[in-house]
Amino acid sequence: MMRLRGLPVSIQLMLVSSLAMYLPATHALITHHHLIARAFFYSGTLFFFVSSLVALANASNPRPRRAGRANLLSMLAVFLILPMMLAVPFYISLPDTSYFNSWWEMVSSLTTTGGSLYEPTRLAGSLHLWRGLVAWLGGFYMLVMAIAVLAPMRLGGFEVFFSGGPSGAPKSGAPAAEGGADTSERVAHYATRIAPAYIAMTGGLWLLLLMAGDTPLTAFIHAMSTLCTSGISPVGGMEGSNSGLVGEFLIFVFLIPALSRRLWPGGGELRASDRRRDDPELRLAAVLILIVPLFLFLRHWIAALEVKMPTNFIAIFDSIWGSLFTSLSFLTTTGFESTAWQEARNWSGLGTPGLILAGLAIIGGGVATTAGGVRLLRVYALLRHGERELDKLIYPTSVAGGGAMARKLRRDGAYISWIFFMLFAISIAAVMMLVSLFGLSFEPATILTIAALSNTGPLAGIAADVPLSWAHLSEPIKAIFALAMVLGRLETLAIIALFNPEFWRG
Repeated sequence: MMRLRGLPVSIQLMLVSSLAMYLPATHALITHHHLIARAFFYSGTLFFFVSSLVALANASNPRPRRAGRANLLSMLAVFLILPMMLAVPFYISLPDTSYFNSWWEMVSSLTTTGGSLYEPTRLAGSLHLWRGLVAWLGGFYMLVMAIAVLAPMRLGGFEVFFSGGPSGAPKSGAPAAEGGADTSERVAHYATRIAPAYIAMTGGLWLLLLMAGDTPLTAFIHAMSTLCTSGISPVGGMEGSNSGLVGEFLIFVFLIPALSRRLWPGGGELRASDRRRDDPELRLAAVLILIVPLFLFLRHWIAALEVKMPTNFIAIFDSIWGSLFTSLSFLTTTGFESTAWQEARNWSGLGTPGLILAGLAIIGGGVATTAGGVRLLRVYALLRHGERELDKLIYPTSVAGGGAMARKLRRDGAYISWIFFMLFAISIAAVMMLVSLFGLSFEPATILTIAALSNTGPLAGIAADVPLSWAHLSEPIKAIFALAMVLGRLETLAIIALFNPEFWRG
């Protein structure tokens, strides 16, 4: 076990991914899809053998480690190169597709984006299981690497807390990891802390969805998709689910951990308040989730009186619940659409409130969670900074309180958050410009770019008046969006950190 822990994370992922191929192989064998079963079984056996040889070679010839550069490059390689291995059984199992499309599908799954090139009915259940499993493993990978790798480097949202505060976070210049442990030790430590909760929550939601009426495969994939916020579904979303309103309520509850890292084990470093009810991410998320349904609900009497809708209690409840569930789903960059979302749209008189959903996806979930986007903590820091600037316009000599952490968020936290927000906006503009050069028009380019960078793949089929399809794009545009998914998953600051000269000296 000590030798396994000492292996580079990329090799560990190769071993885990190889073993994971046996699960869809078993499912395909049970469902009598023998071609798919052979493809996954042979691929898993081959790649496990190759990965074992690579692990032995690495153990016998250890290389000196440069933590900062090696870890970032390893994470970049995982999201770009590992899908090449994951795509092999998928490509063999689906003869009428290309290897490039299979690689793109695995990049979308591993980054928890959840965009797909294939209609749900085209793929067998085992292939849906493989997509959901890859996304589930990708979400767990990000949960571990965020606290084990990005935290010591002050990236991924931890830069907002650089100087620490009353929560007991490390002071400026102090290492974020406990005791200054090696990267492999930190990864093993946090993986063993997070894995039980991650697996238990997935299994618990699976059982609850089964009790609510879903089929075993649908319940399992929806449970994995909820915990990793990928939005992958074998039945096209909640409309094809049998669990109905009960299933949506269960998924709604299990999406809450994507709003704050403190709801996960090992999240003590991101604790902006001593009490959970004062957590800035949770409070901002609650405000956003309540504002959007309230706006859509009240708009019926403000600007949509001509819309004929029943005003009984059931219609009102469907409208509020549809907007409430969909708002949380897109805020966590999951992308599940409530079965009552159509009623909420009709009630408000808005044909397709895509701008609202895109805005929620851009804001994203909690820092160092499986969600994407700019993240709630950065938005909160910008809001508090704006609030303070307005106060200074009225009382120029005032001194604001709130404690050391609040002052940190308003000053240095807001500064670095604004830098990240500008980098995110520049990334949107750059990706839109690139795909426009290949003939994509403005509106599809905007929606698909936001969906890729925020890792909210289902946004493409909901935000526009006419649902957009990833499958109809040309290969150069697909390649650009695949890179955008990786950029959104790793975040722009981490990519820029690779160009830091200190990482390349010596």
